[in-house]
Amino acid sequence: MEFFFLSLQIKPFRHEIKDNDMALKTLIVGSGPAGYTAAIYASRSSLEPVLYEGMQPGGQLTQTTEVDNFPGYPEGTTGTELMDDLRKQAERLGTDIRYGMITKVELSKDGSAPHKVTTDDGTVLEAHTLIISTGASAKYLGLPDETKYAGQGVSACATCDGFFYRKKVVAVVGGGDTACEEAQYLASLAKKVYMIVRRDVLRASDAMQQKVKDAENIEILWNTQTEGLYGDNGVEGAHLVENKGKEGERRYDLPIDGFFLAIGHHPNSEVFRPDVEVDAQGYIKVQHPTTATNIPGVFAAGDVADPRYRQAISAAGSGCHAAIDALHYLQEKNIV
Repeated sequence: MEFFFLSLQIKPFRHEIKDNDMALKTLIVGSGPAGYTAAIYASRSSLEPVLYEGMQPGGQLTQTTEVDNFPGYPEGTTGTELMDDLRKQAERLGTDIRYGMITKVELSKDGSAPHKVTTDDGTVLEAHTLIISTGASAKYLGLPDETKYAGQGVSACATCDGFFYRKKVVAVVGGGDTACEEAQYLASLAKKVYMIVRRDVLRASDAMQQKVKDAENIEILWNTQTEGLYGDNGVEGAHLVENKGKEGERRYDLPIDGFFLAIGHHPNSEVFRPDVEVDAQGYIKVQHPTTATNIPGVFAAGDVADPRYRQAISAAGSGCHAAIDALHYLQEKNIV
């Protein structure tokens, strides 16, 4: 079983859990725009939230060098600065930010008792409401160069970073609907878009395939795999192999300015299963228009419950919704 990992530094808890009356009002698992925004709203509602940040405080956004599409930053900002600002705001308003690793959850399926969360040192926390904001991790090819050039030409979000590749040459890895959507979006900005497809067919819908094939500046590289990236000051090209291990195998270098992964995302929901309902891909199901899950008092916000948009601003908005939903739930239960 995979778990949601958090760093191992443990601080004394502000709340000592002795019985149901001493249970936390709100426990937030995971940081990022959803978690920190939920913490901001929960703090302002006097819910005294405890937030577990994780081993990567700020989440995936901290791997994005420049952020130009988050409201309130007219000159743009960096992912690290944006998340640091949100963290400081949550902390200033009273959020108790904690560290550790969650290894087990015991959820009260009928809402008659607080939910229990166990950390790696055996500490058991009880909470009347639980906000899950553990995010979704982009799938990578596993190449060392993907880490080397992270934020320097390697991206897993065309909508986030495509703006920086206007009139440039980029490559998109993948052959499904997501890859086709990313390629089309980038084609509206970039001079040239290569789709690197390891098979001789696309897995996308017929309509999506036709749109890609009709785009004049999209070229599909069939039966092709990426073996590495190169460049002195960021990505300058990719090492490719065509027909690997077959007759006609050919290795060559493709000059590009940006390398986009579009082979899917992995929602970090494992530790909450099977009690919390998820879809076929593992994204947590919520009861729209709320953030409520199938478990009373458990809410999900951000990318862990969003297979469609995966944007910082939409994650932040759902964090706000989750905190308000938690408040309403606690009010209905006469806990606040």
